[in-house]
This record gives sequence, structure tokens and C-alpha cells, in this order.
Amino acid sequence: MHTPVSFQGQVGLITGAAGGLGLAYARLLAGRGATVAMHDVGADTDGRGLDATRISRAAEQLQAQGRTVSSHCLPINTRAQCHALVDDVLQQHGRLDFLIHNAGWVAYQPVQDVDEAQLEHTLLIAAKAPLWLAQAAWPSMRANGGGRIVVTTSDRALYPQHVQQGLISYAMAKMAAVGLVNVLAAEGGADNIVVNAISPVAKTRMWGHQGEPDELHPDAVATGVAWLVSTRCTEGGWILRASNGQFHATRAGEAAGVDYPRDLKAVAVDTVEGFNAAWSRIALTNTESRSTHSG
Repeated sequence: MHTPVSFQGQVGLITGAAGGLGLAYARLLAGRGATVAMHDVGADTDGRGLDATRISRAAEQLQAQGRTVSSHCLPINTRAQCHALVDDVLQQHGRLDFLIHNAGWVAYQPVQDVDEAQLEHTLLIAAKAPLWLAQAAWPSMRANGGGRIVVTTSDRALYPQHVQQGLISYAMAKMAAVGLVNVLAAEGGADNIVVNAISPVAKTRMWGHQGEPDELHPDAVATGVAWLVSTRCTEGGWILRASNGQFHATRAGEAAGVDYPRDLKAVAVDTVEGFNAAWSRIALTNTESRSTHSG
């Protein structure tokens, strides 16, 4: 029989919590005893605008079910705003045990149409905001003996098979999130701050879906995210792929025997012509011998 995983006495902050995945995370975690600070700016589907009523209604829905949650609508467009949000949660609840950065948006632009404003906004939400939020939460988590942080990435960036044309800004930002997680996981280890990524698939407003989905339910992702922010999770640097109630944890791993950077245990060539002749072996090494380790 499994020992119950409880979040009693813990406080967590979830961004993008007015609907979809964020609301599913909040519902599950608050249902298991956590006090959840639900954050959402109430942006339109284009990622712009503010509507505080979206998050207040979502919080009221969970409060009516007996869950302990609070609503927060502060913008997270800058370092100062992210720090202000975390400070607000700490002032209201006294501690912060876990942080889930779920807020995001999707916009399609082919390469010739990508503009600086859209790229910057996408990078801001997917990569800069989780950095500033983690930075703000770090001292409190360290003082309390540890914490858990989950940042959202996407299979649309991680795997060439799943790339979609027009998602240049989105893919760039989601890959940046992976780099952020890798470094935060390394820096947090000594302080029991465990940092991981979630790559979720669910039919939500970002998907373009309205109402209750017929498949790919957000609740089917929430189970894995709840475990990632629990004290049972003690190892960082993983990407948890989650879809339809199925989970796969993966992360890049160096091949055995490599003495980085002097000996890659790889194909040696010293001319362009030699490289051309060896390409099939070089590519084979990358795709088979150097395949991403998973567990």
C-alpha cells in the first residue's frame, strides 16, 4: 500500500492558475493540504491584457470546495514585478515551499515575420519570469531547509519530430527554460532546492480548446507535477513529459568515458573531406551511442 503524499503545512505559488493546467495543479495540491497562492494576470489568448476576475473566480471555485487558496494578479513582466509577487505571497502566508511556473502563451509567426516585440514577450514569460521568480523565492526556501521548483518546457522545442512551423519564439523560449532548470538544479542541490521541468500536453485555452476536453485532460498531468514539488522528489535536472496520464522522465546525459572537453570518445577527423566521408559514423554516434538517457 502506498504511503499518502501530503502537502499539509506547505505553501506553494502557481502561475497561470486561472484555468487549464495551472488550475488542475492548484486543485490537486490544495486538495492534499497545501495552501496555494494562485496567480494569473488574466491575459487574453494573445498574451496581452489584464483581468483580475479570472483568477479570483478560479480561487473562489476552489475555496467553495474547502481548499485553502489565495488569488494574485500582479504582472510578472519584469524582475521587480516577479519579486513583488513572491514578496506578496511570503507576507500573506509566511513561507514558500514550492513554485510552479505554468504561465505561458503561444503565437505563430513564420521566420520572415518574427518581430522583436513578440520574441521578447515570449522569452519574458517562458524563461525570464521563472528565473526572477526562483531568484525571489530562493532565500526563503534556503532558510526553510529547501524547496521545490518546476518550470514548464515543451516537446515542441525538445524534439524535432514535434516541431511546428511558426513556433520559433516559443521553441527558443522553451529551450531556454531547460537551460535554466539545469543550472538552478545544480545551484540548489546544496540547499535542498530541487528544480525540474515539466513538458505537459493537455487540451487547454493555449491549445485553442474551450470547455471540458474529451481527451488530454489537465488533471492527467497534475499527478506528476504534484510529485515533482513534493518532498519525495529529491533529484533535480529532469524533464518530466506528461500526457494522457502517462509520464516519462528524461534528461541529456554524457556518454560513458568522455573526458570533456578534450576527449569526446567520438570520431576523429582532421580535414573537411575526411569529415564528409565520416559523416554517417558521426551522425550515428550522435543518434544512437549518444542518445538521451531516460528513466
